[in-house]
Amino acid sequence: MRVRVATINVQNDEGDPRRTGLLNRALRDLDPDVVVLQEVCYPDRRDQLAELTAGTGLAHTTHEAAVLTHKSTLADRFGGMAVATRWPHRVLDTVQGRRWWTLAVELTVADLGQALLITPCTPWQLDAAAARERQVLEIADLDQRHRRALPTIIAGDFNAAPDTAGIRFLSGLQSLDGHSVHYHDAWAVAGDGPGHTWSTDNPLAAAQIDLAIGQPGHRRRIDYIFVGSWHAHPTTQARITTAQLFADQPVDHVWLSDHVGVTADLDVTPDLPRSPQ
Repeated sequence: MRVRVATINVQNDEGDPRRTGLLNRALRDLDPDVVVLQEVCYPDRRDQLAELTAGTGLAHTTHEAAVLTHKSTLADRFGGMAVATRWPHRVLDTVQGRRWWTLAVELTVADLGQALLITPCTPWQLDAAAARERQVLEIADLDQRHRRALPTIIAGDFNAAPDTAGIRFLSGLQSLDGHSVHYHDAWAVAGDGPGHTWSTDNPLAAAQIDLAIGQPGHRRRIDYIFVGSWHAHPTTQARITTAQLFADQPVDHVWLSDHVGVTADLDVTPDLPRSPQ
């Protein structure tokens, strides 16, 4: 069974008022089953989540405003995380700090059962690697405590390049604090090229990069979809068949966001238990 997963930071409703409608069109064309979104306007300002998912078939939606115990100090400006799925889901757990947090969501996949979906809101500052490392350790703990029969999916804007310690940890390339895990990075498995999702090639990103980084020619891959490894899910496999970018070009002369989205197709099938070679 094909499960299509997507993630994109939508940059709230800043700038051109056509962006939300164009993002909705992009999602309708993409036809995903699971989407995680970042910087979605809070419902008390605008129900942007409903606008983004209208007509997409993503009938089940949760904005962080419905589950977090307190509102981020940055929420009014930047908005918050959201999950939209074709099938029912429910939030199992949250790990919440003052500005950065993680959601663990149980997703029902039609005819197959339940999968755990984990999505973080991470600090963006270049010198916040230690905070991001603590957060990926929290992600690993959430998976250990709430893992379902189907392979775990971890997706979102991690604000970190592939060579950073936190992303290397999730990819099984190094340990952190005596812990090690392994998830498949969809882009590393099936993507083509560097897969930059935040780049000065995008004028919306260039404006933000100038404020946050202050250096020319900045290009990074910071948005990810990870999938649990077979050793953690020995009876069901999720093989990554494609990984692509979307919203990576302007539409009608409008850039859809300062981020480029990532999508991956997973072939989820029951499999026989196996032993390592």
